[in-house]
Amino acid sequence: MVSLAALWLPIVLSAVFVFIASSIMHTVLKYHQSDCHKLSDEASFLAALRANNPTRGLYIFPFSAPKDMKSPEMVEKYKQGPVGMMTIAPTGPPAMPKFLGQWFLFCVIVAFFSAYIAAHTVAPGANYLAVFRVVGTVAFMAYGLGNLSNGIWKMQTWSVTIKEVVDGLVYGLLTAGTFGWLWPR
Repeated sequence: MVSLAALWLPIVLSAVFVFIASSIMHTVLKYHQSDCHKLSDEASFLAALRANNPTRGLYIFPFSAPKDMKSPEMVEKYKQGPVGMMTIAPTGPPAMPKFLGQWFLFCVIVAFFSAYIAAHTVAPGANYLAVFRVVGTVAFMAYGLGNLSNGIWKMQTWSVTIKEVVDGLVYGLLTAGTFGWLWPR
């Protein structure tokens, strides 16, 4: 078994590589630019939201208790639309340094648990491909497959969901490559 202490360098370095890759994918490649849309009359929409004074959280509309979803009134509301989910964030500009710090911490956590599983399943001195396979699978599950639930439960478009899964695959491959390269010999 490989100790986790022996894997500190691939844990940190893979997190750095994923952080850099995600920055490039979102700022240089710009294929995520079409993921979000602007409302046609954003000003009146925001004014209506302000009038309701929503607090931070996830909102579903039209809102219904599960037992009432099939009532004629709710069915009509669903037919009239719009139907959706909306996340309300705290008021103020986006806190990009905070978000980026949290994203990097998430990358470290994914790398740590990938290391934990690999340390218990891959022997010291194992070849690159053996390490790559285990770490890549674990990292892809964390970065990529978890996004599928957004397409299922949060009504996210499947085109956006698939892009996130592909991003997760790239991050998983980077993590796997880093661990395969730096695995204790």
